[in-house]
Amino acid sequence: MAAAPPPRMLLVVALAVACCLVQLAAGDTNGVFEPCSDARIQRGDGFTFGVVFAGYSSFFSGQTQLSPCDRRLNLASSAQLAVFRPKVDEISLLTVNTTTGFNPASVGGYMVAFAGRKYAARSPPIFVSNSSFTVSSFTLVLEFNKGRLQNLHWKKDGCDACSGKSNFVCLGKQTCAIRTQSCKNQGPVDCSIGIQLAFSGTDKHESVLNSWYEVSNLRQYSLYGLYSNLKDTLSGQFNKFF
Repeated sequence: MAAAPPPRMLLVVALAVACCLVQLAAGDTNGVFEPCSDARIQRGDGFTFGVVFAGYSSFFSGQTQLSPCDRRLNLASSAQLAVFRPKVDEISLLTVNTTTGFNPASVGGYMVAFAGRKYAARSPPIFVSNSSFTVSSFTLVLEFNKGRLQNLHWKKDGCDACSGKSNFVCLGKQTCAIRTQSCKNQGPVDCSIGIQLAFSGTDKHESVLNSWYEVSNLRQYSLYGLYSNLKDTLSGQFNKFF
């Protein structure tokens, strides 16, 4: 599979919020920093993956969804790319700032997370934004088998967190969305994208990756609210500088 030129790069602030002690970069044994390359990881490594924003059909050739690294998709001319490198098996919050000009709806309104070339893995396209509604909170699980990325899963958060809030709607009885006209550039709300990231499966030493299990347990204790408040705080701090 030929690797395509990368889509245009977003100015991204990636915020990794560790639930345990932060390990030094010297402990990172993964030398792969490009999302269209293959890596085999262990716990505590950094792991590079990408998120591409484009239209739903842009991720398909005929009826087959391809990796964004596949040249046949021709994403370089129109899509936007964010690249992250979280620590393996730490719960992280990754953010894409949409208050400084980037509008996901303008490039098609969907996103796909991906990594790898020979072992190309990609998530299904997930809706982010159109002229009516915008989803700003997501949960992504990276699933590994013996250190190789196998799958990327978007997990639905449900609508309990936005129940009764007038600016929000529940899409498909599974996802909280805000009315796009309320988002900054049109309204008062910061609709920057927040991706809560966790890991599952096993690393190259067959050690079990537990962070998704931890997230699934913590969700019953208003983890959504914790990360939402944290995202608002951090976004406010960065807005002072940019």
